[in-house]
Amino acid sequence: MQEERREEPMEETVVRLLQEHKLTVTTVESCTGGLIAGTLVNVAGASDVLGEAYVTYSNEAKQRLAGVRAETLEQFGAVSEQTAGEMAAGAAKAAGADVAVSSTGIAGPGGGTKEKPVGLVYIGCYVRGKVQVRELRFHGTRMENRLHTVEEALYLAAEMLKSL
Repeated sequence: MQEERREEPMEETVVRLLQEHKLTVTTVESCTGGLIAGTLVNVAGASDVLGEAYVTYSNEAKQRLAGVRAETLEQFGAVSEQTAGEMAAGAAKAAGADVAVSSTGIAGPGGGTKEKPVGLVYIGCYVRGKVQVRELRFHGTRMENRLHTVEEALYLAAEMLKSL
């Protein structure tokens, strides 16, 4: 009987890559409410790479803790590509981290509009001065949308770290 090859969970991959590159990480989360950081700390050794994380549920917190500009929030809104990018770059600066992962979106079941429906999420990742943002659209329950966001955010981080 051939043994199945077990794939490494994404959070383990991210922590391993951070350790290999001797980088630190922070998270700045809105719709995920700390689940990205919480998932990373499930990995033994996460304390080597994660020193602090931010939950910025309000616009005021996004500005104060992650350095998102008021103009960005006014022009594009909290759930936008621009805000996700500023969150990631600002959190890295605030935490003195090499890498930052951000999430902002509408988890549901309420809060959506025609322009920004429930399940619309933006994730961002900052790695050493470079920011990538992705728009995602989920159609699950509130918790499913949050968990899918965590999965995609960690995948984006791993992708960027593998390219170093």
